[in-house]
Amino acid sequence: MSSQLGVIAAGHPETARVGAEVLRRGGNAVDAALGAMVASFVCEPLLTGLGAGGYMLVVAPEQDPVLLDFFVEAPGRGIDPSSRAELRPITVSFGDAIQVFNIGAASVGTYGVPAGIAEACTRFGRIPLSELVVPAARLARDGVALTRQQAYVFAILRDIVTATPECAALFAPEGRVPQEGELVRQPELADTLELLAAQGAAPFYTGEIAHATVSWVSSHGGTLTAGDLEQYAVVPREPVHISYRARTVMTNPPPSAGGILIAHALGWLDTIPGPPDTDRIIAAMERTQSERTPEFLEGLSDPEFVRQFLGRLSPPPLGSTTHIAVLDAGGWACSVTCSNGSCSGIVVPGTGIHLNNMLGEQDLNPLGFHRHPPGRRLPSMMAPTVVLRDSEPELALGSAGSNRIRSAILQTILRVIDDRLPVREAVQSPRVHFEDGVVYAEPGIETKKLEAAGRAIGRFGERNLFFGGVQAVAREPDGRFGGAGDPRRGGAAIVVDGNE
Repeated sequence: MSSQLGVIAAGHPETARVGAEVLRRGGNAVDAALGAMVASFVCEPLLTGLGAGGYMLVVAPEQDPVLLDFFVEAPGRGIDPSSRAELRPITVSFGDAIQVFNIGAASVGTYGVPAGIAEACTRFGRIPLSELVVPAARLARDGVALTRQQAYVFAILRDIVTATPECAALFAPEGRVPQEGELVRQPELADTLELLAAQGAAPFYTGEIAHATVSWVSSHGGTLTAGDLEQYAVVPREPVHISYRARTVMTNPPPSAGGILIAHALGWLDTIPGPPDTDRIIAAMERTQSERTPEFLEGLSDPEFVRQFLGRLSPPPLGSTTHIAVLDAGGWACSVTCSNGSCSGIVVPGTGIHLNNMLGEQDLNPLGFHRHPPGRRLPSMMAPTVVLRDSEPELALGSAGSNRIRSAILQTILRVIDDRLPVREAVQSPRVHFEDGVVYAEPGIETKKLEAAGRAIGRFGERNLFFGGVQAVAREPDGRFGGAGDPRRGGAAIVVDGNE
């Protein structure tokens, strides 16, 4: 019988290592995910952090699955919107594609990560938060050497990192962004993590961190108020369920948008026998994108609309950022996605907290900026997902990558289930993404038929983080654990053996 304790996949080798050690110490999948999640704030500081938001999907034996929603809310309770500063547009080049992000204090939404950590630890954890935070705090003080992929993230976000004096002082102290192999130290963040370990989420919503954050953001033209933080709460939700190839796929429900769109694509593809080819996958993406109408986006907060949407898209009864995925030997699955957006450039002095820019992300505000009323969760594409086979977790995954999240997760599921690839090969396989009439394709995707059909093709010369950063873990057909960290984002996976 296998002595494996579990498997973890994360967006950075150190993040995965911290989570793996938690499994070795007897923690369950949620403990491992939380330890890794806190470490990711140090190892992947522009992608995630205490000033971010996220979602955690937990599947545990003899318990109902639950999605903990701690994503970013629109702020602005009790404030005059006319006092808001202008968003600052920044152009980011992925080499073969360009995207505009908006930063500054006016882009900062109400963060949820501290509340999410505390809630998950209380509900599901075996190991105290005070112990889980220790490795991350040590890494923050000692420093983490930039990997090639993290150095690339710093390079493409250079204009954001240097946009404000406080952000530049933290991440570009020598007047330039750090290079591969150079250490990034965050001693103030270490202190703040230890405050989280000692006091939980309270200081971030009603205490000293909350006060410092609101004062700094408001003095720079943002709309985050004390009322926004005081009233923030983690929301437990029932995951969306969809059948696919005799499996049950569970993913993020509304008001997030990503999960329901993935469910739509899988539901349509399940009506077609056989593994889908590239043409069929793109057709599914196109159908999914066409559903993302203003009516769809406005209706995400209405439970009755959601039921109608799912009922209309489900087949006849045939039965995002950074991500961490964990399976353990006890049958637990945890899939958690957190995002800082592209980051705002706003670092709260004395805390090391780099705040999100979710109010300036066009993908989260497709109907226009500052349209969401205070207190509404933004409609993220992030979609932590777990696939069950015979009621047991077979695959847990998620992705970073803005609008490309849904296409990256969809293709990984198809590769594992339809093409029967080991999870590592499934994550490494070339990807496509359809958006605004263009098929974006990595090397290895055959495009001749697409061109003959009149499709516009956006070719990439090599694999690129534009196509997401899928972290996935699986129970392989032989019963052993497997995992994959996406090479596009420098991810890593570790299988933990009980004999080690």
